[in-house]
Amino acid sequence: MDTTVKKDSAEKIPFLERPMVRTILPIAGFVVICVIFAILTDGRLFRPKNLTLLLSQSYMLLISSIGVFMIMTMGGLDFSQGSMLGVCSIVICYLSNYNIVLAVIGGVVTGGLIGLINGYFNVKRKITSFIVTICTMYLFRGVVAYATTTSPVYAVSDISKYNTLPFMLTFTVIIFAVTFFIFTFTGLGSRLKAIGAGETAARYAGIRVERTKMLIFMTAGCITGLAAFVNSIKVGSVTSTAGNQLETQIMIALVLGGMPVNGGAKVKFYNIILGVMTYKILASGLVMLMISTQMQQLILGIIFLVEVALFSDRKTGMIVK
Repeated sequence: MDTTVKKDSAEKIPFLERPMVRTILPIAGFVVICVIFAILTDGRLFRPKNLTLLLSQSYMLLISSIGVFMIMTMGGLDFSQGSMLGVCSIVICYLSNYNIVLAVIGGVVTGGLIGLINGYFNVKRKITSFIVTICTMYLFRGVVAYATTTSPVYAVSDISKYNTLPFMLTFTVIIFAVTFFIFTFTGLGSRLKAIGAGETAARYAGIRVERTKMLIFMTAGCITGLAAFVNSIKVGSVTSTAGNQLETQIMIALVLGGMPVNGGAKVKFYNIILGVMTYKILASGLVMLMISTQMQQLILGIIFLVEVALFSDRKTGMIVK
């Protein structure tokens, strides 16, 4: 009788909701995209030189996606990442003329403070993260525009010496290793997933929801400060367009990696790497095929819509906290 009950229960689970299917789909999508662009570009996209360039373009997106990943795990959204990165980059470029370590610390602290602002209005004022971060996105985009009105903010002239494969790769791997360890082995990931699944139940389970959310918004900001350091190394200066559209790239990348938009228990840390690499290969392939910018946006928009439909959790609903 137990076997019959289990069988009936399994049959009621929609095909797209099955754990194995949800795990395989993003990986299959990555493989399909790689094969398609390998054929369409005659293998040029995957030549060593192009792969190195592709990797160098991915560091900033990989790092900045970590913070948003944690916010989305607990059911929130963050659209202020691009503006935040712009402000942090200004601080880093300015302070780098005095001391590079001071510049990194300044960028991390600046990002953390902006994250605290987001967290305060979301947690204390009970405004949804979507609304809060849209507002701060425009606020800090204005700060970036004002700070670069006269001229770009330039970093120290020799900051480009850090723009090497060993340094950038090591820097990114260390950040990923530390955040993976914390997310997986300290219980933080479980708490974030519990909050994403339901705040009321998380409170009854003894989780300090408000304190955890404030901590995560601040941490996401600090991580964006590290991403801004990578951006400063690559560009060497900050203009009014710094970080423009970064939040959109992060959202598309995470969803392409199989990240449920409303977070919860189905979140996996590998969603970050898989999603960013899928997005970068897709975007680079479209550029290499000389497809117009408008058509690229249309294609990415359609893919993003399909992925959201596939990976949204229909049981909990599309609730943004």
